[in-house]
Amino acid sequence: MTDSRTRGMGPVPPPPDHDEAHGGGLGGRLNWLRAAVLGANDGVVSTAGLVVGVAGANASSTELLTAGLAGLLAGSLSMAAGEYVSVSTQRDAEQAALALERRELRLTPEAELAELAGLYEAKGLDPELAHQVAVQLTAHDALAAHAETELGIDPDELTNPWHAAWASFAAFTVGALLPLLAIVLPPQSVRVWVTVLAVLAALVVTGWASARLGGAEPRRAVLRNVLGGGVAMGVTYAVGVLLGASTA
Repeated sequence: MTDSRTRGMGPVPPPPDHDEAHGGGLGGRLNWLRAAVLGANDGVVSTAGLVVGVAGANASSTELLTAGLAGLLAGSLSMAAGEYVSVSTQRDAEQAALALERRELRLTPEAELAELAGLYEAKGLDPELAHQVAVQLTAHDALAAHAETELGIDPDELTNPWHAAWASFAAFTVGALLPLLAIVLPPQSVRVWVTVLAVLAALVVTGWASARLGGAEPRRAVLRNVLGGGVAMGVTYAVGVLLGASTA
């Protein structure tokens, strides 16, 4: 039996398939994922530059392992500390803004209601509907309504500096392990080439992933990533060769 809505018009098309998810935490999850990809990328490039440079000076496998481990620990701890400080500063700013908003809601609720209605009106709602929306959202959760609309902050999902620090530490460590293993496991005659190929392959993956997460065109991001890593390894290897030759 044909539905009256489809008679004479053909079948009703299915609802559009939206790729984007709808949820308050999506942006935060994507940001953490981007940070993890970039942290791994930093671990790959910095450790690769270090061990390739040391290999250029004809270092032994033990010396390469020592230098690589030192670079891995220094880099991962530095990344974690920097991310902790950065996210702590951001969290402090968010908490200060929320505290100010709470004070304004307590002292001047009518002015805040009018301000919220004005913000919705500026987004395209007519004045009467904007006022109704502001009244209903204020009755439900005034702070959340103002924080989201005015500040772009979700009071229930503030950034966590410890999560950021551990994520950066883990991502950098995972990325750094690839060039470290690639330089110490193969025979000396091919270890540099094995490392270069492994690193370039990893940079293709991280460049593609960071571009996809950011909604950008992957080829350009991959090319930038590979060229940057290749230049870093080339420069440090050349420096290592020169230093090795001068001390021979």
